[in-house]
Amino acid sequence: MTNLLIRLFIKDKEKGDRHQYGVMAGIVGICCNLLLAVFKIITGILTGAVSIATDAVNNSSDAVSSIITLVGFKISGKPADREHPYGHGRVEYITGFIVAAAVIAVALTLLKESVSNIFNPTELDVSISTLVVLVVSIGIKIWMSLFYGKIAKKISSEAMRATAADSRADCITTGVALLSVLMMLVFNINVDGYAGAIVSLFVIWSGIKAAGDTLKPLLGSAPDKELIEKIEKEARSHEKVLGVHDIRVHEYGHDVIVASGHIEVPYDMSLVEAHEMVDAIEKNILSSGLVTEMTFHVDPVMTDDEEMIDHREKILNALKALDPKADLHDFRMIHAADTDTLIFEILVPYEVSMTDDELRAYVSDKKLIGDRCECKIIVDRE
Repeated sequence: MTNLLIRLFIKDKEKGDRHQYGVMAGIVGICCNLLLAVFKIITGILTGAVSIATDAVNNSSDAVSSIITLVGFKISGKPADREHPYGHGRVEYITGFIVAAAVIAVALTLLKESVSNIFNPTELDVSISTLVVLVVSIGIKIWMSLFYGKIAKKISSEAMRATAADSRADCITTGVALLSVLMMLVFNINVDGYAGAIVSLFVIWSGIKAAGDTLKPLLGSAPDKELIEKIEKEARSHEKVLGVHDIRVHEYGHDVIVASGHIEVPYDMSLVEAHEMVDAIEKNILSSGLVTEMTFHVDPVMTDDEEMIDHREKILNALKALDPKADLHDFRMIHAADTDTLIFEILVPYEVSMTDDELRAYVSDKKLIGDRCECKIIVDRE
């Protein structure tokens, strides 16, 4: 079925763009969820089962989610313009958050209804046909999960992965409603209110998780470690590169990833040679498809000042004593008649409890650097 839908919707089966796949997934989601919602609403009204009605509203919200996702993919697919030089890709995250907020709001209302039903249970009129509706619903949701998972893999979409996970979660919520019906049919025990409450709580939990997942890239989540390692590996492949650090990655949607970093080179390297080398590194990274924009800042490093190298080793060892992952960069030493100035940046993990001022005092202790030296220090954390 998934391959058939791809043949119908995607013009280029191999290179179909994200927009085409997003539109297809949105239309499929709208149709399937509306169909399930209608059947469950009818079943819920006929049987009086609040758990089925709750699940029906969940499917209705999923249909609305698909509509919002469809709109989001259309907007995020718009090209960059003067007001949005990095494109509109983050709209996909915004629409995802709106969907999550709507799901939570609906689930809270249904939770209130379910709790009321626990204390004032309604009569249930369930039958084998009720079971059939719920079993078919679970089957459709399993297929939808597989469908969204395949699309997510094809276009590397977090939104589609989240939708696939949501479909799997829907199988559990419908399963709870199914269990409630079975309890009534087999044991004549009405646990509908409890089932509805469980379904509501599960939907709320799923909504909160989905909201968190969509907020992370908007707030600025940590870059993928594998991506950082690949960028560093490419930069270090050039023999005159002494070090790579401070790589920063900003994602403006799936298609626009902007990265920057610092490359350390020998201080006596000519400006022209350094520029040509860095330019080649940036082009290689871009051609590999790791990012869409790459910029490196060049840091000259003194390689023949023994006094400076000695100070650097002492300070680095002191940092490693705090945390083995600590490091330092951009180490320079300016000699003067009365005072030598050490200028450098220290990098420590967030887990190090010292404040920035305490770290500066720690590495600039006179017992460590001597009386002639003073320090100008930038503190960075990762």
